[in-house]
Amino acid sequence: MMYLGYSDRVQPMLEKLRRFIDEEIIPNESRYNQELEGNRWSSPPVMQTMQAAAREAGLFNLFLSRDAEPFSQVEYAHLAEQMGRSEIAAEVFNCASPDTGNMAVLAQYGTPDQQKNFLIPLIAGSIKSAFALTEPAVASSDAGNIASMARRDGNGWILEGEKSWVSGAGDPRCGFLVVMCVTDPKAPLDQRQSLLLVPLDTPGVEIRRMISVFGYDDAPQGHAQIRFDKVRLPADALIGRQGQGFEIAQDRLGAGRIHHCMRSIGAAERALELMGQRAQTRYAFGKPLSELGGNVDVIANSRIEIEMSRLMALKAAWRLETAGLQDALIDIAQMKVAVPNMILNVIDRAIQLHGGMGVSEDTPLAKMWAAHRALRLSDGPDEVHREMIARNEFGRKSQSYL
Repeated sequence: MMYLGYSDRVQPMLEKLRRFIDEEIIPNESRYNQELEGNRWSSPPVMQTMQAAAREAGLFNLFLSRDAEPFSQVEYAHLAEQMGRSEIAAEVFNCASPDTGNMAVLAQYGTPDQQKNFLIPLIAGSIKSAFALTEPAVASSDAGNIASMARRDGNGWILEGEKSWVSGAGDPRCGFLVVMCVTDPKAPLDQRQSLLLVPLDTPGVEIRRMISVFGYDDAPQGHAQIRFDKVRLPADALIGRQGQGFEIAQDRLGAGRIHHCMRSIGAAERALELMGQRAQTRYAFGKPLSELGGNVDVIANSRIEIEMSRLMALKAAWRLETAGLQDALIDIAQMKVAVPNMILNVIDRAIQLHGGMGVSEDTPLAKMWAAHRALRLSDGPDEVHREMIARNEFGRKSQSYL
């Protein structure tokens, strides 16, 4: 039976999490941004203060803890939604991307030494990490185009190539990268790539530039373009088996797409909340905005779309938990197309209702729009997911005549 609601285990955690976000994080967003202006590429002191409070409240490391049974996909999806209500919330709870994805990879595929040296510090929040997949010279939505290569050299590897959109690599706490690269160009397409652990301070690793998103630098984590120039790595830098990189990356991205989308739904709730407040407190032509310009329909449609998107994302989480990645791929693809488009509609309506304030830094809406517009490209563009969905429909139709 499909159950998408709150379990007895997650219900009290959700209430506690929402209260912490409302009382500790959202009131500190302005302070966070002010402190960040003083040093763009360093974690603001208020972040450390909030993380300490989250530890004290038992809310740190909700994604993967050494001390408790992990939450199910559906349970964690509900938690991720709450964290999406503030841009900085996931980091406060040590649940930010790409760290959570790297935690999952190392927990499932890492060797004891890799877990000791990389996973445990990541879980403790003492370091950050990044995932290097996209490349600047090729269409990286097709994994067969990946050109960065690692070759065996004696007892180790030599890594060469260039990656872009390496999110998190600008953070001074970033300790390592998980790099997708070709290790056997003659192997079948889905067995050519491997994942390598690359400490960021390894000689030959060069951050060439930081890339902005619609003008936002997303400091202090940012998005880096990184060159690997004859980077020498030990043999045990390999995660899992040689040629297993595509499989592991798919596994990582499946759950990651759900987390991204559930956080987006939380952001949509925040945008709708701001829209409602604006509509009831701002007057024009002698009436509140809620009574002008069809704004009642705008708000009602936003609520309807959020509810539909949430059910779609929770169904994908349930399918992943109960049936595995292969059976969940179509549900995840549908969600990945629908949710980012939904939130862009909701945020755009909220911006419109706020007038000039909506496109300024006076509300979180403008930056929210930029971040979620990028989500239509990250973790696979809409077009790739739509093709998968359509091909599945063609197969279903053919099978129905058998």
